[in-house]
Amino acid sequence: MYERFYNLRERPFSLSPDPAYLYPSRVHKEALSYLRYGIEGHAGFIVLTGEIGSGKTTLLQAVLSGLDQQTSVSRLVDTMLDAHELIEAIMLDFGLDPGEGRSTPYLHRDLARFLVEQRAAGRLALLVIDEAQNLSLAALEQVRMLSNLETEKSKLIQIALVGQPSLRDMLGRPELEQLRQRVTVSYHLNPLDAAETSAYINYRLSRAAIGAPIEFSRDVTDLIHLHGAGIPRKINIIADAVLLFGYGEDRKVITVDLAQDVVGELEATGVIGSPTPIHSSRAMSSPSMPPPIIPSVVPTLTATEEELAAREQRLALRERQLAEQQRILFEEYRLLRSLREGREARQEQGQTVVPWGPRTEQAPERRTIMIAAPPPPPSPTETVRSKDSVWARVWRSLFEPFRAVVED
Repeated sequence: MYERFYNLRERPFSLSPDPAYLYPSRVHKEALSYLRYGIEGHAGFIVLTGEIGSGKTTLLQAVLSGLDQQTSVSRLVDTMLDAHELIEAIMLDFGLDPGEGRSTPYLHRDLARFLVEQRAAGRLALLVIDEAQNLSLAALEQVRMLSNLETEKSKLIQIALVGQPSLRDMLGRPELEQLRQRVTVSYHLNPLDAAETSAYINYRLSRAAIGAPIEFSRDVTDLIHLHGAGIPRKINIIADAVLLFGYGEDRKVITVDLAQDVVGELEATGVIGSPTPIHSSRAMSSPSMPPPIIPSVVPTLTATEEELAAREQRLALRERQLAEQQRILFEEYRLLRSLREGREARQEQGQTVVPWGPRTEQAPERRTIMIAAPPPPPSPTETVRSKDSVWARVWRSLFEPFRAVVED
């Protein structure tokens, strides 16, 4: 909607995870290093956690897009499954047919055969479970059983668990002691600080720019950081709304006042919550008990999308109305020009031309063809109005504002 106004190739703050817009902040670079080390080094279980909207999925997209063709990947995003359904989902994502009504031991046997074939062909099998905090304890135990599939020297399958901070709480339970001991790489994504938020916003603007990019001042980005709590998805929501509001008000420069108005409206409509303390935790290299996680207020994506969609529809309607007005003005100008050219042509041929302006008594007699019954006799009011001819009304309402343009 606002891309052309700000010379952007596309919307820089889309909520869809796009690895092309992954900002290499300190925490994201560290997380990438941990993930690549865990996958390439066959390090056993990998655990990546972070708040909602912290960029976990974007990191995964970046890592998976960088894998070579010698890696078979099964990625699960629907984790509301029991233990048996989880094995079936893994097989389906690897391209295997689990069959119908088969027991878990048979599924394990077929999956193990597939993994052995992959290793014999020199290929790596990677299982990525997104939103792993939704798995039941039985499903997590089933995942641990898969890690027992190994050769004398290495595991047959590499497993990465990605989820919200509650996943770390689950792994800290006594029932999952055996699984926790197999976690060799664990990292928690911290929120961005104020300086990183400023760099993050302007980095995405520059990536989407055509020519000289628009920039947000540090005052504006500090305000966005305060209300976005350093969470990339919250930052995207606020920054996208700021550009949308700026476009609606024809403002090329984003000011703090404009950003404050946007934040106020987003809070009033419940799109974002009030500023909350930013929780910070350190990356874990060992599977020790995770530190307590402070829950944060997270915006509702449905409300955000509906609010922005409604604003885009209003702005699209405004654009269509302006375009229609411009089209009418152009048609009126073209009509006036053709009338003037015709008048000049008749003058050159020696024909009598009626002067410009409203025609009254000199107007030529017109004939009217009656299609239906004749109209009733005019009322006294209509008799008075008839003195002001149609040409006079057309002249005043249409031609008079453009007379100077045509004469020029």
